[in-house]
Amino acid sequence: MQKLQQSPKDPGFVQNPYPFYERARSGGPFFHWQDYDLVCTGNAAAVNAIFRDRRFGREPVDPLPIPAHLAPFYAVEAHSMLELEPPRHTRLRNLVLRAFTSRRIAGLGPDITALATELADALPPGRCDLLQAFAQPLPVRIIARLLGVPEDMAPDLLRWSNAMVGMYMAGRTRDMEDRAIAATEAFVAFLRSYVEERRAQPADDLITQLIAAEMDGDALSTDELISTCILLLNAGHEATVHTIGNGVKTLLETRTQASALGPDAVAGTVEEILRFDPALHMFTRYCYAEVEVMGQTFQRGDRVGLLLAAANRDPGAWDRPAQFLPGRPTRPNVSFGAGLHFCVGAPLARLELQIALPILFARHPSLQLAAPPQYGDVYHFHGLKELLVTTGSD
Repeated sequence: MQKLQQSPKDPGFVQNPYPFYERARSGGPFFHWQDYDLVCTGNAAAVNAIFRDRRFGREPVDPLPIPAHLAPFYAVEAHSMLELEPPRHTRLRNLVLRAFTSRRIAGLGPDITALATELADALPPGRCDLLQAFAQPLPVRIIARLLGVPEDMAPDLLRWSNAMVGMYMAGRTRDMEDRAIAATEAFVAFLRSYVEERRAQPADDLITQLIAAEMDGDALSTDELISTCILLLNAGHEATVHTIGNGVKTLLETRTQASALGPDAVAGTVEEILRFDPALHMFTRYCYAEVEVMGQTFQRGDRVGLLLAAANRDPGAWDRPAQFLPGRPTRPNVSFGAGLHFCVGAPLARLELQIALPILFARHPSLQLAAPPQYGDVYHFHGLKELLVTTGSD
């Protein structure tokens, strides 16, 4: 197994991590990423196998020490589906899916259409930052409507979400941690009061449905409900914003024809956007029993890094993987994970992209880049600092 050094904060890597992924994969299915002291894989078959193997999971074998100043953040994580394994994960996911139904998600279609149209029509003439004007407000306002919280809370939700996801970024600082804790405490306090309000006055929203969700006499506790709402916002918002930004960048840079966003083609184009330049690049798993994967033996307690973006460009799984080909046959990628922890918000993210991108380009057919896009230093995420465009109107 080869050992490689590559700082995730190196400017060259931040702007284009794909050459490193290719170099890492060329030496075999697994490599040791020395900067993380972590065995990693960008091999599509290995990533899929580990995602689906119940001998790997999100919970550490032994509880990790939690510094006192980070206790509020990890108190929320303790009830998050993302961080749990069966039987707690099974119970939570089943209860959440009783409220977060495909019918409820599909019912958001008209809201997404109206909001995307409103935001596209409101783009200022000339030059603007499409992230701030379109990509950021769309998913956070949709999540606010879904949860049933006042839409004028969207700026607070966005600020809290941005601060909290800083906990997952490489090289986080004490200042980032302090901002994350402040955001966590504010978010929890707001949701706790709102959940109690909805217990007293039910409404047609997801929070009410989560309160009502019950299975065999079991229901979500208030803390579980709060963690679920925070997860839906943080995971859904962060990934969708980056995917819209990365997707528009790719469509403009490759001069993709408008027909790729037509009714019969847009679903495939969105899947190719998700494959080609996804918003999340690394997910980790712990090993629960001795297991061999493609010649690599893991022991109980070992941790492995799954490089999603690298797996999505594995030439063993994809034809011409480094090319953006919206017309390629649609097949599963790992941008939303796989197996037990497959993202519950994936259908909503796909719906937002499939509706919003055609509206944006239909309203602004002359849309073009106003400056070379630059990615932000946000690894394990991968998203732009800004996306400066011109709408083609003065």
